[in-house]
Amino acid sequence: MNQVIRSWGRAFLSQWHGKMLAMSLAPFLLAVGVWAVALYFWLQPLIDYVHAQFAEHNLFAPAGNLLASLGLAFLKTVMPPLIAMLLFLPLMILTALIFIGVIAMPLIGRHVGLRHYPQLEQRKGGSLLGSAVTALGGMAIFIGLWIVTLPLYFFPPLAVIVQALLWGWLTCRVMVYDALADYASAEERRQILAEHRWRLLAIGVISGAAGAVPGAIWLGGTVLAVVFFPFLAAASIWLYVLIFIFTGLWFAYYCLDALARLRAAAVVVTSIEESGQS
Repeated sequence: MNQVIRSWGRAFLSQWHGKMLAMSLAPFLLAVGVWAVALYFWLQPLIDYVHAQFAEHNLFAPAGNLLASLGLAFLKTVMPPLIAMLLFLPLMILTALIFIGVIAMPLIGRHVGLRHYPQLEQRKGGSLLGSAVTALGGMAIFIGLWIVTLPLYFFPPLAVIVQALLWGWLTCRVMVYDALADYASAEERRQILAEHRWRLLAIGVISGAAGAVPGAIWLGGTVLAVVFFPFLAAASIWLYVLIFIFTGLWFAYYCLDALARLRAAAVVVTSIEESGQS
């Protein structure tokens, strides 16, 4: 785990580099712009739809009894808007992730590679299209699992654990591809994933715990979250952008270091084979 801890420290220091801080502005402004329009047109219709479904299927009484049994009776009055907000949250994550992947990750990879691994050859094993397909495929699975696990929000500690595990899988899937897209070949990327799978998942799970922070903020002030939803949405997007950039740096440092070691080992093996032949 020394390599994991060392790459975390290097990512933490790089997070405060002026270029990294400036880099967070463009994805944040784009995501806020997209969601300002989306919430203006779709938030109230979604709340009305959820409210209608509760009324049509007589869900208010059983849901209220369940909340009362859990000591959460005060949530009865805000159930439809809260559910609507929780349905929007994974979509906000999706937009933040896509904008980070398209705008920030290529710059993060070049920033880390040129400053710390200038000897690495760029073999261009990934592409922008491959990154988008990886992100969209992962997010489709993530959103499905997010919806299935929505009832866990009535048990906040369990919800945080599940979110961390979901984020661990998602960030590992997306960030490894983006971190190695310019420098590794497709075969090298697969080999690094196979040899470092558990450590990469550990990085993802730790990052996933950080990714659960915005949701935990919402849960900590549920009534206020309903009243100040647009402001909390903007704050959540900003937090997600910062978390994604740090996570991207962490994966970039770890993966490029693993790639450098992989190629160094391949050179040693080749030299031994050539010596044996001679």
